[in-house]
Amino acid sequence: MSDASDPAPRPSVVAPRVAAATPGDVTISSSSPAATNELRPRSADGRFVRVAPHEEALSDLPSDRFLDRELSWLQFNERVLQLAADESVPLLERARFLAIFTSNLDEFFMVRVAGLKRRITTGIAVRSPSGLEPREVLEHISRVAHDLSAMQTRIFEDSVRPALVDEGISIVRWSEVEPAEQERLGELFSDEIYPVLTPLAVDPAHPFPYISGLSLNLAVILINPKTGKEHFARIKMPPSLPRFLKVRRARASVTSDLFEARFVPLEDVIAAHLDQLFPGMEVHEHYSFRVTRNEDLEVEEDDAENLLAALEKELTRRRFGPPVRLEVEEDLDDHVMELLTRELGVTQDEVYRLPAPLDLRGLNEIADIDRTDLHFPPFVARTNADLAPAESSKAANLFERISRQDVLLQHPYDSFSTSVQAFIEQAAADPHVLAIKQTLYRTSGDSPIVDALIDAAEAGKQVLAVVEIKARFDEQNNIEWARKLEHAGVHVVYGIVGLKTHCKLALVVRQEPDGLKRYCHVGTGNYNPKTARLYEDMGLLTADPEVGQDLTRLFNQLSGLAPRSKFKRLLVAPRNIRDGLVERIERQIERQARSGDGYVAFKVNSLVDEATIDALYRASIAGVRVDIWVRGICTLRPGIDGLSDNIRVHSVLGRFLEHSRVFLFGSGEEREAWFGSADLMHRNLDRRVEALVRITQPRHVDQLFDLMARGMSGDYAHWSLDGDGRWTRVHLDTDGAPLPDVQAALIAMHAKRRRKARR
Repeated sequence: MSDASDPAPRPSVVAPRVAAATPGDVTISSSSPAATNELRPRSADGRFVRVAPHEEALSDLPSDRFLDRELSWLQFNERVLQLAADESVPLLERARFLAIFTSNLDEFFMVRVAGLKRRITTGIAVRSPSGLEPREVLEHISRVAHDLSAMQTRIFEDSVRPALVDEGISIVRWSEVEPAEQERLGELFSDEIYPVLTPLAVDPAHPFPYISGLSLNLAVILINPKTGKEHFARIKMPPSLPRFLKVRRARASVTSDLFEARFVPLEDVIAAHLDQLFPGMEVHEHYSFRVTRNEDLEVEEDDAENLLAALEKELTRRRFGPPVRLEVEEDLDDHVMELLTRELGVTQDEVYRLPAPLDLRGLNEIADIDRTDLHFPPFVARTNADLAPAESSKAANLFERISRQDVLLQHPYDSFSTSVQAFIEQAAADPHVLAIKQTLYRTSGDSPIVDALIDAAEAGKQVLAVVEIKARFDEQNNIEWARKLEHAGVHVVYGIVGLKTHCKLALVVRQEPDGLKRYCHVGTGNYNPKTARLYEDMGLLTADPEVGQDLTRLFNQLSGLAPRSKFKRLLVAPRNIRDGLVERIERQIERQARSGDGYVAFKVNSLVDEATIDALYRASIAGVRVDIWVRGICTLRPGIDGLSDNIRVHSVLGRFLEHSRVFLFGSGEEREAWFGSADLMHRNLDRRVEALVRITQPRHVDQLFDLMARGMSGDYAHWSLDGDGRWTRVHLDTDGAPLPDVQAALIAMHAKRRRKARR
């Protein structure tokens, strides 16, 4: 630790930027000026306190040791964009990555940018740990987001769109549609589009209309032929209609046309028929535009007698949040621009001029085209080897399997439907099951999990559902099925005031010949069968009495009053996840001093928590090897001499969204492995109920350490972070050949493991 008192020279500070010669090679640097304020991690009650075990060591760490959180997030979305630019990725998947980039950026503006602006307006903004003032962060965000938006346009127009055309898939403008096809689209307009449109004029009798967030709109300039007066009107594209309309050929299909698919933007079809919407007026010009608003919710739970009703009321207000971004066609007329910016109250920095078509989320519709040759190779999740039934058509008895041994799951490689979903469904149907308790953060609207809980309640079982109705952007869905559960007799509670319930837990109490037995599931992902096919997550099915006791106590905390509960195989936030992880990092520092083989490895979505990062810095200074596998945000600077030269940071993106959170410590026989729902962010560690479970079976510990080794290996494609905040893509070997994909390797590994188990 003495080395920390004389830190090595820091890297030169550079402003965040995007600089690339070709699409897909963009690099954003998120270095920032040194912070002048002392960092103090936030506690659950909002105070700033120290939580590091060796407080005196903090003063020895350099003040500019943190990268900026918001710029790091933009770097993550840039990595998504690089996948869209990569010609080795199947073409329709590249189109989907462009749509994902758009959706990600939308949410970033709705939440993060809107939050920054709100804090500045209310006067509660403070300098970030990276050393930037909030207004500086907004300036950097604006510059980088403009550059990335321009890059997305180039990738779409210069790479993806021409490649789609080569495959017979084209997005055409109205002028490129043949007359006979225009006639067919005209019939579609009259029958299905025109009846749902509501043109809104602006004049002394009609004030400027409210523009809802993320809606695509047409700004129309009309001329009254009698008076010569100019008028403005707005038309909202109905969200119930497809973003791109399929153009049906007038002539009969021939063999060469079997795979042809042509689409025209919805706004083009509407624009071509504006004369029907404004009869007697001359259509002078029209442009598309789109507004992004602050859509984060603010509910004061302490003042809400009924949280459900308060949230429903707040959802109606969400549509009226202030604008934070305006996207317009690049050739928008100046006087129309002046009107929009004035009426919407946005600045020039918040305006994004882009080529039409706007809102590339619609590329998801293109990506859904049934062309297997343009998608990732087909993948079907298989039943986990420890749950797979014998050579029989009968489903396995999961309680019997779990009684014999813990079952480690990794979705989507292990089927969710034949493991977690089947576990809840069997519990609902089993007459020996007395009670089911489960947390629900996000799930699908037609969830078999929700249906199983309803069946269990109707069968007379005690069923408790801890529903997080404040799950961002899923609030309305969660309210609807929470009410559905209540009507069926399920005990529905909404967790602890002031905390989101984010942990992924299920507890089943079963009457067996030798007494009551508890069966548990602890996971890293939501109980959502749809996302479980796309998100990489870990899960543990166990009948271990300690885990059963821990979950019983935690559910009692969530549904009643049990503030002094203690746990044996769980770490629970906001109580002790941060402290528990930091304590284990400190143990590795001691191990390093004792035997020279200290090791810490985290696989997370985001690494932001300053206290945890400082503990990792101290571990690196002491010589401990530290591996970080992060999908999104990372504010730690790796590879800095004397500070973090023993820390490596990798990121992996691909067909599945890396979502699991895994925490590994030690070497040899003294290894520890944990996983759970918590990312290393303030909101997770201080303002949410999260749970990590310790994995105890040696073969499962081996599997988790092997997984981490793959993610940190230079033999697989990945991105690597350096101390200046730059991510470098490593996807080619020294001969220029593509490196293998981690996720493809895991597909093969799990298939092999299951075949071996069946022999």
